[in-house]
Amino acid sequence: MGMWELLVVAIVGLIVLGPERLPVAIRTVSTWIRKIKTMANHISAEVSEELRVHELHQNLKKAEQQNMSDISPELQESVAQLQRAAQSVTRSYEKTDSAATSPQSKEQPNITSEPTTDTSNDPQSTKKNHD
Repeated sequence: MGMWELLVVAIVGLIVLGPERLPVAIRTVSTWIRKIKTMANHISAEVSEELRVHELHQNLKKAEQQNMSDISPELQESVAQLQRAAQSVTRSYEKTDSAATSPQSKEQPNITSEPTTDTSNDPQSTKKNHD
C-alpha cells in the first residue's frame, strides 16, 4: 500500500471506529497479521524441508539403481547426508533408550506405606464416634 492508501484507511477507520476504539483495532489487526506471517514462515520452512527430504530420497534411489558405483558427486553428498541423519537418529534413540533402562535414583521416596485418610469431616465416622 502506498502512503495515500494508508492515509485513506486511517481516516476511514477513525470515522468508523472513533478515536477510542481505533488504537485497539490497530493492535488487534497487527497481532493477526503477525500471527499469519509467523504461520506462513513456518509452513514455508516445513515445505522446504519436505522438498529437501524428497530430493535426498530420489538421489538415494538413483544411487541404489547405479549400485553405488560411478555415482555423481551430488549423489555421493546426498547419500552422505542421509547416512549422517540416520546416525543422529540412532544416537538420539540410544540415548533415550539407555535413559529409560537406567536404574532409579536413590533420592526417590519409598512409597510402601499405606495412604492415610482424613475421616474428621466424614459423617459416617462422626456418627460412629458419637455412638
